[in-house]
Amino acid sequence: MAQSIVLTLIGPDRPGLVQAVSDIVVRHGGNWLESRMAQLAGQFAGILRIEIPPNQLQAINESLHQLRSAELQIVVVPADSTGYRPLLRPLRLHLVGQDRPGIVREIAQVLANRGVNVEELHTECQSAPMSAEVLFVATAKLRVSDELGVNDLRSALEQIAGDLMVDITLEGPQE
Repeated sequence: MAQSIVLTLIGPDRPGLVQAVSDIVVRHGGNWLESRMAQLAGQFAGILRIEIPPNQLQAINESLHQLRSAELQIVVVPADSTGYRPLLRPLRLHLVGQDRPGIVREIAQVLANRGVNVEELHTECQSAPMSAEVLFVATAKLRVSDELGVNDLRSALEQIAGDLMVDITLEGPQE
């Protein structure tokens, strides 16, 4: 039976990082299952889940250690998928508004207070099409329990949207 592990990587971006990690995975009989990777401000950041034969755990850690010494920080964590149970209902949140500090904190607080899990969050600042103002744009993939009223969540987000001067759209199952 294969061992599932999660790797996080961060370090200066350079060509060949993904190839170097994938070579190590294959060399140790592993299978690359899922990943999210990005370059931000010259730094490469990634998280990936792989499966490897249990007898290769020590060897893959040693091979990854060689990459660590090349200015790449790597953390390896065993993934216990038996205890993971995703919340059932998916929702997608879209937010657009004039950039200012605190937007993510305010939205995250509303979500956390209602037990909403943020599975993915993508944010960026971009120029508004007809003006020079900087817009903050966010898209989040959320999971909510069956007990949470989506209309209640929508109302709570709309209340703070006015204070933040942003437009928030929540898409997903209707009640």
